[in-house]
Amino acid sequence: MKRVILLGSSGSIGQSTCTVARQLPDEMKLVGFAINRSVQTLIEQVDEFAPEAVAVVDSESAETFSKARSTPCYQGEEGLVELVEKTEADLVLVAIVGTGGLKPSLAALHSGKDLAVASKEILVMAGEEVMETAQRMGRQILPVDSEHNAIFQCLADAPEKEVRRILLTASGGPFRTLPADQLKDVQLEQALKHPTWEMGRKITIDSATMFNKGLEMIEARWLFGIEMDRIEVLVHPQSLVHSMVEFIDHSMIAQLSHSDMCFPIQYAVTYPKRRANSLKPLDLAEIGQLVFEKPDPVKFPSLRLARKAGEKGGTLPAVFNAANEVAVEAFIEKKVLFPGIWETVESVMQDHRNIDSPKLDDILAADKWARDQAHHYVLEKIK
Repeated sequence: MKRVILLGSSGSIGQSTCTVARQLPDEMKLVGFAINRSVQTLIEQVDEFAPEAVAVVDSESAETFSKARSTPCYQGEEGLVELVEKTEADLVLVAIVGTGGLKPSLAALHSGKDLAVASKEILVMAGEEVMETAQRMGRQILPVDSEHNAIFQCLADAPEKEVRRILLTASGGPFRTLPADQLKDVQLEQALKHPTWEMGRKITIDSATMFNKGLEMIEARWLFGIEMDRIEVLVHPQSLVHSMVEFIDHSMIAQLSHSDMCFPIQYAVTYPKRRANSLKPLDLAEIGQLVFEKPDPVKFPSLRLARKAGEKGGTLPAVFNAANEVAVEAFIEKKVLFPGIWETVESVMQDHRNIDSPKLDDILAADKWARDQAHHYVLEKIK
């Protein structure tokens, strides 16, 4: 029985994790939940799974929960760290969107728990710090993103020197076939129509710009110790091949399954074992064919910016991530056009003075600086 703390239990990853827990009652026990403010969802989860403690970031929501249920409730962002440190568990699954998962992730490793990562930002911002901490504490980091989980399975402990390149697959989003000169006319409703996955607004727009793939490139660089020039993106609109690894003998191994986050979540929880489940199997004869394309560099400049951030390292990846978060929110609020997302990020990256081998405080300071700069850039655009 693996004891699991779930940070971000109200989101799509959190809901899928609960589904896995229902299917594997003898393998997995959810002992802690954390949310921002979705109290009703948390109450339902507490009633079903009876965790030992919870954390609620929003103070008003925390008070509402505590009036409704007697389960110990930690409050605020520091409450996430307290939940992780004070609750006995084998694994902490981090599904918090944005930078809020960084401190509890490091706390999990320091308190002797393994980490399952579904939040790209953790390793994008502080990949060196997180991986060094895991190694020093003798803990394991298990990827939950479908692409990185696929790579993890394909590598199967192969030494880094045997890997020629990693191929991260991408659906291409809703604008895969749209001419680049029409992107300036894209509306929010169009950007939110993902062809494959049902996700939150921010990550869905990241898929439309392919910033999500840029973040995944940087994440893969740290997770697998592979230089950026050995990490490539390949558009695969069916989203059945979740990623591939090519080895130095030019053989390739790919991981395939239907687009359901329960697959990578289950593998992260049960690793190194596999368990039967009720998930839908693939019928390759019915599928018929698989399509692959190179991403258009003119249409998706996010990949170029991500490669630059990943190659330079230091605080630049944190700047890349933070500026994108602000730019996406500005697009949602209709303050910038769709191309304004990557224009904002590129401008902020150009103005940044990079710090090599940063400490956590340097990373957090760069994150704040980038957000301020991006807000300023957006305001100038509005004028």
